Amino acid sequence: MIDKINSREDMRIRLLIVDDEESIRRLCATVGESLGFTCIEAGSGETALALLEEQPAHMVLTDMVMPKMSGLEFLERVKKMLPRTEIAVMTGHGSVETAVQAMKLGAYDYISKPFSPLEELRLFLRRMADKIRLVEENQFLRERMETETNLHGIVGTSAKIQDVLRVVSRLKDTRTPVLITGESGTGKELVARAIHFRGEFSNRPFVAVDCGSLVPTLIESELFGYEKGAFTGAVRSKHGLFQSANGGTIFLDEIGELPLEMQAKLLRVLQEKEVRPVGSNQKFKVDVRVIAATNRNLEKEYQAGTFRKDLYFRLNVVTVQLPCLRERRSDIPLLVNWFLDRCAPGESIQVTHSAMKCLLQYDWPGNVRELENCMERAVALGDRKLIDVNDLPQGIIAAASPDANGDATSGLTTTDLEDIEKATIQRVFDQVKGDKSLAGKMLGISRATLYRKLKRYNIGSREGMTSTSQALQ
Repeated sequence: MIDKINSREDMRIRLLIVDDEESIRRLCATVGESLGFTCIEAGSGETALALLEEQPAHMVLTDMVMPKMSGLEFLERVKKMLPRTEIAVMTGHGSVETAVQAMKLGAYDYISKPFSPLEELRLFLRRMADKIRLVEENQFLRERMETETNLHGIVGTSAKIQDVLRVVSRLKDTRTPVLITGESGTGKELVARAIHFRGEFSNRPFVAVDCGSLVPTLIESELFGYEKGAFTGAVRSKHGLFQSANGGTIFLDEIGELPLEMQAKLLRVLQEKEVRPVGSNQKFKVDVRVIAATNRNLEKEYQAGTFRKDLYFRLNVVTVQLPCLRERRSDIPLLVNWFLDRCAPGESIQVTHSAMKCLLQYDWPGNVRELENCMERAVALGDRKLIDVNDLPQGIIAAASPDANGDATSGLTTTDLEDIEKATIQRVFDQVKGDKSLAGKMLGISRATLYRKLKRYNIGSREGMTSTSQALQ
């Protein structure tokens, strides 16, 4: 059972009407259908629960007095089963106390029978549907806003990360399959979400699947769904993740972890654009954009026979290669500021030059994710004013020690670090033609942090307008 509703202005509301009187059910269904709802009827709470197990409803309108199962008992069970479904209750005159009790249990509202005038029922159902649409739309907007913010989490002015952002911009309005490659922790899901939520399909579902975490014996049923009775424990039918993503995007993370048998079935779904749930003879059409990701070399994998060659070419229409953090060290100061602003908003925590030097010299095998964890640790263990070398993990300190193997950054001085930061900020400031709000977003730092940096490096003033942005070229 999928307790998920696509957030779209044109979504068709599903209304379940529960009452032991057929005339009441028919009346409510007629009004609901006039509002464009898909109406389902049940004569008892038991029947209604069985229907909801097969297919969730957006709205339920239930009588309070029914044989066997009362309206209150039915309400409690539905709220446990489908917490996002809105339930309204119908009461006879003189049953207001029971209605109030229902609202304490989570009911949306109550309406008295008989409906007089009938327009009262129509307005009641319309308000209920408006609330559902608003809640669903807000959920999508929150996710989209988070994704847009996180897109700036792909912080950097280095050439490699700017290439990635340009590809995201080009792919966002297409349905082209995309293969994202890169080491663990480089932000592959972040890029997938940016491609989806930045484009014209952003109001459609985005379903992320970690192929490496799926239980081998359950992969097919998770992806394609199953019918009731298909196997032991299948007490009801369930949509698969492909059907949940219908009309939108499915993100298959760590695609290289799929067994060969499952790869063949996935290829068939991509070619035929339809899925067949486990235990079913019926196929269902799906219109899904596939974005896959891996930290493996799939070309070598298919040459070795551990990944299907035909599936590789089906997925690899466009490849986005994410650079590892050690390949774009000049972005580290920006990322540090970005994570500090997120971990401690408004606190303006500073990083000493010796600590920043350690961060620049470290190779970051865990990439951006490891840097984020490092900053969270430093904020949690530090004094929330200044991060120094001793606030960093021992492994990072050791990598920057005189005995450690050096790299291109091993000779960095305080002046070098300031030059890197100044040049980066100046470059972005020039690109946005002095728009401080946009510059802050591109740099991934708060407005207060940006203003402090601009003042410190004399950027944006008449005397400081000479750009130093070529320093990092």
